[in-house]
Amino acid sequence: MTGSHIVDGFILTDEKDASRYTLTRDGVLVSALDYRDDGSTIALTRAFTIPTFRGNGHAARVVEGAVDDIQSRGDRKVDPVCWYVAEWFAQNPERTGLLRRR
Repeated sequence: MTGSHIVDGFILTDEKDASRYTLTRDGVLVSALDYRDDGSTIALTRAFTIPTFRGNGHAARVVEGAVDDIQSRGDRKVDPVCWYVAEWFAQNPERTGLLRRR
């Protein structure tokens, strides 16, 4: 992903310098997904939603947007370190081909 793009009225940004994807609306951070990229695998390490925005599916939005971005690049596998990301993949079995095999 170069820059940002709109997802369901939110702005999803890959902040490469901070190693995180962010989901914002009207300039306010709503949710974030931290990662580590070793050049072949992206470990999705922590999904977080600001407490006042929890319960509205924002973490799922940021995870799905990140997975879409990683898949579109086609050169990385995903290691779902964060429990929430692992659960997201369990609920989206059609996306498990992107997972790193252990």
